[in-house]
Amino acid sequence: MTVGAASLAVIITGGAGGLGRAMTLGLAKAGVRVAAAELASRQAAAEELLQLARSQGLDDRIAIVNCDVTSFADCSAAVQRTIDRFGAVHGLVNNAGIGMQDIGPVQVGTRKRFYEVDAATWCGSIETNVCGPYRMARAIAPVLVRQGWGRIVNITTSHFTMVMEGFSPYGPSKAALEAATVIWAKDLADTGVTVNALVPGGPANTRMIPLSEVPDRSTLIQPEVMIGPICWLMSRQSDGVTNRRIIAKDWNGAIAREAPAQVGAPAGW
Repeated sequence: MTVGAASLAVIITGGAGGLGRAMTLGLAKAGVRVAAAELASRQAAAEELLQLARSQGLDDRIAIVNCDVTSFADCSAAVQRTIDRFGAVHGLVNNAGIGMQDIGPVQVGTRKRFYEVDAATWCGSIETNVCGPYRMARAIAPVLVRQGWGRIVNITTSHFTMVMEGFSPYGPSKAALEAATVIWAKDLADTGVTVNALVPGGPANTRMIPLSEVPDRSTLIQPEVMIGPICWLMSRQSDGVTNRRIIAKDWNGAIAREAPAQVGAPAGW
């Protein structure tokens, strides 16, 4: 299957803010059409994204798709609405997630022990951070396999964060998604569909890090570091590259051009 950047259409969950917004705008600038899947309650963020897109002449390449990743019906509908809008769908970025900001201190202070976290809160995080990506991948994978080409990228976190003291349920949820990345890549081997993990490479300047904890946002990794690797991962240049973990802040475009198979490291442990 021949796919050029101008014909590509991808879905980014949580695409209206933070890392998702940076990736949405970055891909659109590269000529990719993007469906930013967002909760209906995130309407304000979605409107901000559309305003930015209009100001940059990108509004014809970006669509907002209402989607709650805890609902398989929503995930299936998001895939179909993307196809209806753009005529096709070629990739998925599983970016939507729940962090630690509503559970306790993220960067400073004493975090709650796992048994001090409300059970509904803990399980709700798993529903969004683990089951959500599964639902989206399950909804889109048959389409990608049928056309013989596609991309699934899971936004995970550092191995250090996965096992950090008091960083539950976020750490375990991202560890599960990393393991899923490995399994899905194996399950989709030889289909033309690749599965990789993309990691910012440290605390990022998003709403997951409260302003009260880190007033100087310049000390955080800026969301734009995700643009280079996600544009490459969603392109033909990354054909055959699967089951890899890529750290965005260490992105090296020269290596990606010269030796694609050497980009990143094996996903998992």
